[in-house]
Order: sequence, then structure tokens, then C-alpha cells
Amino acid sequence: MPALSSTSNGGEEGVFNVLLTGFGPFHNHKPDNPSWLAVKPLHNAVIPLSDPVVIDGQVVMRTPTTSSKHWLVKISALQIPVEYEAVMDTVPKLHLRPPVLPEKVKDDFYPLPPDKGYDFIFHVGVAGRGPLRMEKLGHKLGYYMKDAAGKMAPIVKGPPSDFGRREIEDADVSVSEQPLQVGERLGLGFEMESAGDNYSARPNRGFGIGYEKFSDEIYTDIDVSRLVYDLRNSGIEQIYSSMDAGHYICDFTYYCSLAESKRNGKPYEKDRNTQVLFVHCPPVGQPLTTEEVTEAIRRIVFWVCSELAEIHDMAA
Repeated sequence: MPALSSTSNGGEEGVFNVLLTGFGPFHNHKPDNPSWLAVKPLHNAVIPLSDPVVIDGQVVMRTPTTSSKHWLVKISALQIPVEYEAVMDTVPKLHLRPPVLPEKVKDDFYPLPPDKGYDFIFHVGVAGRGPLRMEKLGHKLGYYMKDAAGKMAPIVKGPPSDFGRREIEDADVSVSEQPLQVGERLGLGFEMESAGDNYSARPNRGFGIGYEKFSDEIYTDIDVSRLVYDLRNSGIEQIYSSMDAGHYICDFTYYCSLAESKRNGKPYEKDRNTQVLFVHCPPVGQPLTTEEVTEAIRRIVFWVCSELAEIHDMAA
């Protein structure tokens, strides 16, 4: 539960601790990754849920309707390198209670109580031109693109999944005949494991040892469809939901975070479990500005924490 303290008017104050993550530079996104540019301005920000979101004099997001507490949202932001190994070294530790942060940044973060984890971990990554993409799920297997360090995801031993079988069936299909999404990834500078101009029957890559009990797809507990609907009603029209986070570092991070949330959570204490979400943003100005993406992130945090406030009140 969030730590409670007395306010000057005699009421109670609850705190939601939120961690935002963006990615470091890679390929065509140097010196700064657009996701980090959008996340960084919210580092160490505090959002009171008692104040509705007002744009141009209009209330676009209201405060929790059933909450009797005064909730504050404390936000920290962390940059993650675009490397599979860095994700595995960093993300699982973020879900511990208390979280273990990289040594070089931990002194600049809001402290958490000893038995407390983050209430909400929100990952932001960059995709191609277009609207914001709110991702519904992460994938366990099928990671065949080299990261920013030129390394591949870990090999997973065992029988191939459906995704792996599809890769083998498509082994003789050229890159030019693959779906547009593959071409988009290549255009962004990704390098895929291949044999000449064709896909090869490669070993499957992704999450193996330590993740055996988790399913091939893990969905977020957050109602993404309703969130997107409410965001559009609040004036953020350039957003839609997605079922494919890309099978690259973004998807890898999302699956890892969702799995670790389940590993460290307790089914009978849903009000204590860490919520996890991922959104893809476009490159700067294609079509959204960094400021527009930052504002969308702020409203998503407000929406999710408003939902958490109502869950906490019902569980109290």
C-alpha cells in the first residue's frame, strides 16, 4: 500500500511511485532517443490526482470519483540501453521490493519504503512514423535482430513455438516479400539474422531459463482499449492500440517487465502489484513533437494512477 501521512486539513495522503523508462541512442536515433527525450522532462515530477487535467480552460481528465484520499504521483525516469543484456540486467531488479536501481542513478530517485515496489512501471520506446502505439502484450520468443551492441538475444533451447515454426516455413521467402513491418525495421537501421537474401531456419531466441513458467504472450492488466478511448476523448487523437510490440528491444523489455511483475506479485493482493505498460512514440516531428508525446505520457500516468486510487479505496 502507498505510504499514508496526515495532511494539513486532517485528511490522508497516499503516494503512488511511478517509474518511466526510455531508451538510449541507437542506429538512426543519435545522440538522443526520442523516447528518452519525451520521458526525461517528467523525472522527479509530482502530479496531484486531486487536480484534474485542464487544457485551454477545459477539463479533459477528471480526478478519481470514489477516492477520499489526497493522492500524489511521484515520477522517476530511467534510461535503458538498447541492448538485450542491459535489459536483463536492469528490468528484473526494478520489480524487487525495494527496487534495485543502477548504481549511477539511484541517488537521484525518489526513495521507496523498504517493502515497497513501484506501483506503475511505464516503458516508452520509439517506432516508425505515425501515431502513438499503446501495446497490449509482450512476446516471449522470436527476437532475431541485433541490438545496439551488435549482439543477439539469448538462444532458447527446446521445441519451437508457433512463431518459430512460422519462421522455418518462411525460410525461402525474401525480405522484399515479408510484411511491411520487417521492411520498416530494416529502414530504421536494424540488422536481422539471415542467410543471404533469405531468412534461415534459425535457433529461437528470447526468454528461456527462469521464464519457463510464463506463457508465450503476456498481456498487461491495464485496460488498454478503454485507456485509448479516454485519451482520445481528452484530445490526444494520434493514438491507437497494438498487438505487436515489434520483437525487438521494446518488445523484449515489455515481456521481461510483465513477467517480473507477475513473478513478484501476489494474486490475492492486486492492489500491491506493479502495473506495467508500454507505448511506442514516433521519431520527433513524425508527426508528434516531443512536447506532445510528454503530455500524452503525463495523461497516461494520471489515468492509470486514478484507476489505482479507486482500486486501493475498494481494497481498504
